Parts: sequence; C-alpha cells; structure tokens
Amino acid sequence: AWVVQSLELLRAQASRLLFIALLMQVILGLVQVPLFGILIVLSIPGLSAGILQAFHVTGNGGRPALHLLFLPLASGEGRGRLFGLGALIFVIGILCISLLIGDVMSGIDEAQLVRLQQGDMEVLYEIDPLFITRLMSAFLLSIGIGGTITFFAIPLIWFRKERLWPAIGKGMRALISNWKSMLVLGGVLAGVFLPVSMLTGLLLQVSAAGGVVSYITTLLMMILLLLFQLLLFGTQYCAYRQIFRNEAAPPGEPQAPDDSQLVA
Repeated sequence: AWVVQSLELLRAQASRLLFIALLMQVILGLVQVPLFGILIVLSIPGLSAGILQAFHVTGNGGRPALHLLFLPLASGEGRGRLFGLGALIFVIGILCISLLIGDVMSGIDEAQLVRLQQGDMEVLYEIDPLFITRLMSAFLLSIGIGGTITFFAIPLIWFRKERLWPAIGKGMRALISNWKSMLVLGGVLAGVFLPVSMLTGLLLQVSAAGGVVSYITTLLMMILLLLFQLLLFGTQYCAYRQIFRNEAAPPGEPQAPDDSQLVA
C-alpha cells in the first residue's frame, strides 16, 4: 500500500518532484570537492527531509517548489539535529570501511585511490579484486545501517521536531514493531530495483555507442534512476505517515492528508 500511495503522489506532481530530485543529485555531485564535500555528506539527511516535505505538500494537494529541498537546512529548528544525524551516518560509514578494508589498503597506492575517488572506473581493473569486494561490502553495509537508522528518524526530526536520539530510538522501535510490513516492503522494492538495474545496464551499453543516441540514452537512464529514488522517498513518507498518524502530534506538526482524498 505504501508503494502504491507513493506512486499516486509521484504521478500527481511528477515533473516538479523530478526537478527537486535532480537538484539534489546535482548538489550531491559536488561531494568530490575538498572540504565542501564533507558538508554535502553531512547535509544528506537535511536534503532528504526536503524531499519528504515536497511529498507532504503534494499529499496535501499543493505544488512542491524547488526551495522545499533546502527548507530543513534553512530552518533553525531541527537543522542541528539533521546535521548531527548526517555526522553519525558519516562516522558509521568510516567505521565500516576501516573494519572491512583496513587490512588490504597496503596494496593500494595513493594515485589509484585518487583516481577511484574521481570516478575513474578503469582503475578497478588495476586494483586487487579483494579490495573491490571489501569496498562494495563496506558500502552496502554502511548504506544498510544508515538507511535503517534514518528511515523514520529523518521525518521524526523534521515533522515532529524530535531530538536526535529519541528520534532514532522511536524510529527503530517502529521498524521492529512493523517488521513484517518492512520485510514485505523491502521485497517489493528489491523486485522493482531488479528490472530498473537491468534496464539501466542496457541503456549504459547503448550510450557507449556515442553520437546522439548516447545523449538520449543517458537522459533516459537519469530519469529512470531519479524515478526510482523518488519512489524510495515517497514510500518512506507514506510509511511514516501511516505508522505515526495515530499518535498525538506535537503542536505545529503538519497533519497527514486523508487517504480517501488521495485515492480520489
């Protein structure tokens, strides 16, 4: 039901939500800039809250604007907590990488690491396969842990003005108490991701041919990935709205829209 509701929200304001998601990806593309990139990483929960706010406006029949992406970071209330959550996820990522690839780093020189950070995929053929396997495992592990912690913590901090640790605790309890629904949701999203990844790989091969076709396929691939990203955010918002809607909302929290009006 959360996936279906997310698709309904996405269909209502697809173009505006796509532009907001595209703007977020442009900002995340600056993560390679020294020093400024760390600020971008710490801002990810705040930017995610901005997309959730765009879905909230859409669910209430409004038209989300681009500035909503920056609203949680521009708002004084909750901004520090969102940055704190970003710092926590950053530390978790560093720990995962240190634990899994720390003993194989000696075989990698600094030049190869710089090329890898710059997105040079050719360097993958020069690096020990064990390092690549460990790196991917560390990446997936940090994404899994971070996604679990932030799934409900971000909307709780932004919409309900919860403090950082109570938001994480309440979010984890909600995940555990609704583990069956979350398990089904994970299976559905994995089922959606499989054809998306296969189609993306096909488009990537076609784009390698060059010419006008490469630009068209690159655009289609970008739209496909953005739509999947929006599906994830929309599902996150719909799950939060349904699970926490029956609790007394603190003063000033946006009220959840009526599902009957959404379906209509």
